[in-house]
Amino acid sequence: MVLKIFFPQCCNKADSGLLVGRWIPGQNSAVVLAVIHYPFIPGQVKQYIHQMRGQSGVDLTVLGSWSMPKEGQEGMESFLRDLSTIFPQGQWLQLSREMGKIGFRCHVLTRDPNGKLIQQEKELKEDGGGEKGGTKRGGGEKKGEENKVEGEEGGGEKDKVIFIHYEQRKVMLSQLHPIDNGVPDPQTESQLPQVFGTVCQSEPLFFLDKYDDGPVKMTHWQSEGREGSIIVELMKQASTPVCLLTTWMLTLWTSLCSSRILNMRPMRFISSKLSTCVQLSYRTEHLQTVCSPTRATAHNHFMRKANIFVSFFVDVSLGLLLVSWMYRENRIGKLANTLVPAADYVAKELEELLQWLMGAPAGLKMNRALDQVLGRFFLYHIHLWISYIHLMSPFVEMILWYVGLSACLGLTFALSLLSDITALLTFHIYCFYVYGARLYCMTVYGLSSLWRLFRGKKWNVLRQRVDSCSYDLDQLRLVVVMFQGVLHLSVDFINSFPLFAMGLRLFRSYRLAEGVKFRVLCEEPGTPLHLMMDINPLKVSSVVQTYRTPTYSCYPKDSWLALCKKLFLGELIYPWRHKTTKID
Repeated sequence: MVLKIFFPQCCNKADSGLLVGRWIPGQNSAVVLAVIHYPFIPGQVKQYIHQMRGQSGVDLTVLGSWSMPKEGQEGMESFLRDLSTIFPQGQWLQLSREMGKIGFRCHVLTRDPNGKLIQQEKELKEDGGGEKGGTKRGGGEKKGEENKVEGEEGGGEKDKVIFIHYEQRKVMLSQLHPIDNGVPDPQTESQLPQVFGTVCQSEPLFFLDKYDDGPVKMTHWQSEGREGSIIVELMKQASTPVCLLTTWMLTLWTSLCSSRILNMRPMRFISSKLSTCVQLSYRTEHLQTVCSPTRATAHNHFMRKANIFVSFFVDVSLGLLLVSWMYRENRIGKLANTLVPAADYVAKELEELLQWLMGAPAGLKMNRALDQVLGRFFLYHIHLWISYIHLMSPFVEMILWYVGLSACLGLTFALSLLSDITALLTFHIYCFYVYGARLYCMTVYGLSSLWRLFRGKKWNVLRQRVDSCSYDLDQLRLVVVMFQGVLHLSVDFINSFPLFAMGLRLFRSYRLAEGVKFRVLCEEPGTPLHLMMDINPLKVSSVVQTYRTPTYSCYPKDSWLALCKKLFLGELIYPWRHKTTKID
């Protein structure tokens, strides 16, 4: 049978005392969490462990003793061995270092059915000067050399021991993946999730450091002083009133939005189609999640809150940078002055295109009466659009000023507002597309009927050539759709991309663990195997897939097949989600 002992590196040079940890049930493995220093009172130790067991929910116990040789403590090892009668366990681990050596010895005391202790001795010498062997990946077990058991009874039995050293801080702060509702799968055969869970849930045990005047002194990863920051603590104290104030303001806002006037059919329809209203409701939901007084207990809930908070912070920061850039050197005035000439240029190009189509494009003979009717119809729309732009030109700078000021609510809000303004300014192009698509659709259906007629009697070539008029309108509409698509993708990227999780992956990769790998520390004949457990970070693609925030939007999400079919048949592509739209 293999006995696996997970030993923290921070306890390698701890003073003599008791090993505190947990036996993993059904795995023949022990996780050492801390060392309680001598001197101590056994009754106080039992009371402290019972208290920590209630706070952490982990079945903490005294695993054995740890002896560090010092002058004047020659009989410490035998004294600590006798403590096994005060802390009765099925197995008692007795680890001790030797004078002048890096390695340490281990005695395993087991109890027979009569309650008598049986000693099994295994000398474990650790080489701390460098690493040997290659890297062993995965959660597999590395068996060491067999040790002869020198016991009072059962001396012919052989046993194997593996010491697995781990960095306690990294294991406690990491989350092993994959996870199910924030909790590792309990049905897994590997003991790694149980080891990670034991160290993580034992956080109250690590609050005691050398500066506390408690009944016991311990060695663990925070024994030299608890990690902390004055800024973080002040932010924690200030977060409660800020969250309460924000929650109250959000309650007023949601009650205002749910009023009967704003829920009337025209208002509800318009608000559901405008990207600005959708983004505003989306950010309201985000703020309600972040400012919720409910504490995040599950890992997924915590990561969702953290990703939303970081996303909102980055969004507002980028918006403030945009505001500071726009309001310097009169950039808004320059932008307003270039808007009307740009609109005139587009109108001029469209008029030249229509004049070319109304003549003989590429030398083709067209139906002149139909060309003149359609051309003048589109030219009239362009004239109306240009008149509308020139009518609004005195107010363009003021509109841009307020649009830039809206970036204080976030860059995504300004982009959503820009998308809505672009949709309104290019509404005439969508009208051209609708007219052209309808004519093209009628032509396609006419051609299909003529094809059925041709199979029996004749082929009418004159009807087949009319489809050339709608391609330029489709290309123009495609440019507008692509520009609006870039805006929507930018908004969705900021809203859904897990910035907090990606920051953890880049700067503290051990926080998101996909597995572990073992490095051989010492493998000598006649000694057990010593391994170093390192954490394998989660892949970047898995981070994005696992912690990506789901989004929704008002713009259509057609499948590529449905989109190509609509373009080919001349069916309308709506700028919002339609009832008959096919979703991937």
